[in-house]
Amino acid sequence: MPDSTSRPPSPHHAPWENGWHPDSTRPPGTRRLWLAGALALTTIVVCVTAIAVTDKHPDDASRTKRADPTSPDGAGGPGLLSFASPSKKGTPTPDEHAPASATTSGPSASTAASEHGATPSAKTSAPPKSTSTRGSSTGASGSSGSSSTARTSVRSVNYPDRYWQVSGDFVKLNPATSAAARDAATFTLVKGLANSSCYSFTTSAGTYLRHRDFILRAERDDGSALFKQDATFCPRTSSYSGAVMLESVNYPGRYLRHQNFQLKLDRYQNSAQYRSDSAFRLVGGLD
Repeated sequence: MPDSTSRPPSPHHAPWENGWHPDSTRPPGTRRLWLAGALALTTIVVCVTAIAVTDKHPDDASRTKRADPTSPDGAGGPGLLSFASPSKKGTPTPDEHAPASATTSGPSASTAASEHGATPSAKTSAPPKSTSTRGSSTGASGSSGSSSTARTSVRSVNYPDRYWQVSGDFVKLNPATSAAARDAATFTLVKGLANSSCYSFTTSAGTYLRHRDFILRAERDDGSALFKQDATFCPRTSSYSGAVMLESVNYPGRYLRHQNFQLKLDRYQNSAQYRSDSAFRLVGGLD
């Protein structure tokens, strides 16, 4: 409302005529400034009050949670509602004390030696170690690891008329139809040169049967550790009664077998053909 004493009654009256002059003690617009300040102060107070009220709810929820530990998280506070019932005290959660899933472990594969790495496939079951000392009760006597002087011949299971026979420098599977052939098919079974619980085979000429390039041959002992390992074979149980399989001591997982009537060291295969080709019976010497 305008102040009648601070303004002239009429714009036609000059201040020098009636004694009126402008009020210079208050700057122009002071009232509007006061109103704006009051409005700003009110806004600040409302904001502070709102913040204080908002902060109070989480504090109350926290105090409620401490007072009742069994109350579910989020109860009494903002956010999504959870309708899951709290677990009973002492009941483990799904990830606590849960037994680990059983891992099916197949048969452990033998570690292969050197670069040839002869390891049977995990899907095949290698023959177990034999507790038998001889493949056959016929003929040769003695036990595993003993120095036997008895003469021994090695007969094929799937070719029972054929025997290991030294032919030149190699060992082949041949019939023993002559005195010379029977002598070439007769060996002396001795302690394994590299493992006394395994076998080594000597000939009447004083040579040993050893594998080289995975081919079985007759050679003289050169005194090296490699020769001793190459000339040592460990008996393993065969699927054929009275027969054995002969595993290389330095190439576990490879067994002596005949192929095209040639004796060689070959990786184990879970097949009927391999099992019959690698099964031999140790019988009395033919000479």
